[in-house]
Amino acid sequence: PMRRLLQGDVGSGKTVVAVHAMLTAIASGHQAALMAPTEILAEQHHRIFTQWLEPLGIRVRLHTGARKDTAEPLFEKRTLVIGTHALFQTGFNLERVGLIVIDEQHKFGVTQRDRLVKKGHYPHLLVMTATPIPRTLGLTLYGDLDSSVIDEMPAGRGEVRTHIRTPDRWPKILNFLKTELSVGRQAFVIFPRVDNEDTAAGIKAVNAEAQKLSKSFAPHTVAVLHGRLKPEEKEAVITAFRKNQTQVLLATTVVEVGVDVPNATLMLIENAEQFGLAQLHQLRGRIGRGTHDSHCILLTSGKSAEANERLAVLSETIDGFKIAEADLQLR
Repeated sequence: PMRRLLQGDVGSGKTVVAVHAMLTAIASGHQAALMAPTEILAEQHHRIFTQWLEPLGIRVRLHTGARKDTAEPLFEKRTLVIGTHALFQTGFNLERVGLIVIDEQHKFGVTQRDRLVKKGHYPHLLVMTATPIPRTLGLTLYGDLDSSVIDEMPAGRGEVRTHIRTPDRWPKILNFLKTELSVGRQAFVIFPRVDNEDTAAGIKAVNAEAQKLSKSFAPHTVAVLHGRLKPEEKEAVITAFRKNQTQVLLATTVVEVGVDVPNATLMLIENAEQFGLAQLHQLRGRIGRGTHDSHCILLTSGKSAEANERLAVLSETIDGFKIAEADLQLR
């Protein structure tokens, strides 16, 4: 059986590769399963795959902690199951699984991966990551896997520009964001915490800032998304943002993987020095998915030389592989 790692930058098209592989498995008379690290990402994959595949007569099922299409063994051949960690629980069985895809592999452990592979009779395994690994580390971490790389982006994407700013620039930043929102764009504002803001250290929390920013961004609509919301609340917030019923999404790193809203071209990351390089790169990957140019603003106190050096890497390149190498050297 295949054991392969697919590395590709955020937005490079790994999902399309995974769909082709799963269609091949289904055409051969088997089932396919895709595991994602968060319910938000699993539900997004389910929505997109249903649009693509149900016209072909393929049943797309969702299996997460909050939503289970069925707990019974699945016997239909033309079935594709998308889920979270719930897929490798003992109560879930796939009788004829021929291919397992693990999205955002770095969010899972090796033993979790092995438990999922043991569900079927030696299925093929494709693991994907948008957090590129320096080649010096790749063999150490994934020596049991063959490796493939997507090293370019789909044509027609807008440019992504990254700016490092300090809090004293806030009035200008707000004016810029509101100008972009007024012509129809959407924005993410990312915070390091849900609650427990630290005013002495200047560290902000999304719930504490929500009321203030709702006024600042008026008349544009603001919503809040974080990991403590119930699954149905998260889905409602994401759906409203996707439909442009909400123009500004205040969030934590819960949006780090997979959230795909092409009309969102703006990202402001508060306390950027609190995040790692790979995490910042993943967050930035939420914008630049459409044809318009995008802007990522990293707001930082500027007091830490080490943090400034890290953030400078992001302002110089959008190449995840270069960022991974720089991250390794800085560490």
